[in-house]
Formats: sequence, structure tokens, C-alpha cells
Amino acid sequence: SIMKGVSKSGDVDVEMYQFAETLPDDVLEKMHAAPKPNVPVIDADKIAEADGVLIGFPTRFGAAPAQVKAFFDATGKLWASGALVGKCAGLFFATGSQHGGQESTAYSFLPHLAHHGMIYVPLGYPSPYMFENDSVIGGSAWGAGTVAGSDGSLQPNYKELDIAEIQGEKFASVVAKLAT
Repeated sequence: SIMKGVSKSGDVDVEMYQFAETLPDDVLEKMHAAPKPNVPVIDADKIAEADGVLIGFPTRFGAAPAQVKAFFDATGKLWASGALVGKCAGLFFATGSQHGGQESTAYSFLPHLAHHGMIYVPLGYPSPYMFENDSVIGGSAWGAGTVAGSDGSLQPNYKELDIAEIQGEKFASVVAKLAT
């Protein structure tokens, strides 16, 4: 849904990547980790080519997982050259539970963006679903989100998908305005 929203205007090009896995296969097997999708792995040089990036990841104890941190730890060359200064960045998440740390994950990730001089584009509250309290809905002003369940068995519900699509659309609008 994020990609659907970003693609809606036709004003920006969209590419999807995944972060490189840092855990060995035997550990992933013991964790019952889901198989990796057939999506290319991002490298630091590729992120520098973009006018904006929407970064999605699961939370790990209220913070970005090691794979995401390892990627950003490898962006020192980009930091030194200012390659990401002025580029837009937004965030979206998945947590194991309703109180799994989506907001703290965003908040704790902002230093990565700030040190690169990136422009953080928050979601805000553009969807009426974000004001509902009668069901579990992931996401907040910081970015779209889903509650995946502690075993990852839950799929995003239609409300979460709608919120994600709105985030993609609003993010693309900001990127298009700033890129011209």
C-alpha cells in the first residue's frame, strides 16, 4: 500500500529494496523467520541516488533492527560527502503487539536522518481511522504501521493499508515538490 500511494501521482519513480540480512541462516531457522522476498538488497550508493526514501522495518525492542542499523552504520562515506542532505525520508513499521514501540522506533531512528541532514516527512493524522479506538490499528503521526502479532502471523488490516497508502501519496507529493 505504501508503494501504491507513492505511485498514484505518477510524479515520482518508485523502487523497492530490502536491507541485507545480518543473521546466519541457522539462527534465522531457529527463529522461524519468514523467507526473504525476492527483492534486491539496497546498498549505500543506491540510497544516495534517490530524492526521497520511505523506510519500513519491524521494531526490535522499540528501535530499528540490527539490519537497518548496520546499513546506516555503513553510510559514513555518504555522511562525509553530504550525499543525503536535503533528501526526504519517512518511516513505517511493524510491531508484534499494539504496544510494541512503533512511536519509540521512529523517535529513536531520527538521529540517523538528522546526522545525514535528511528532511523527515511525518505522516500526521490524515486518516479518520487513526482516531478510532474500537480496534487495534498500527501507525501514528510518525508513520504507518501494522501489528503483525508476536509470531508475525497477522496481516495488515484494511485500515492499516489505507493509512499506508495515504502516507505513500503524501510522501510522494512532498518529494515531488522539493525535487523540482
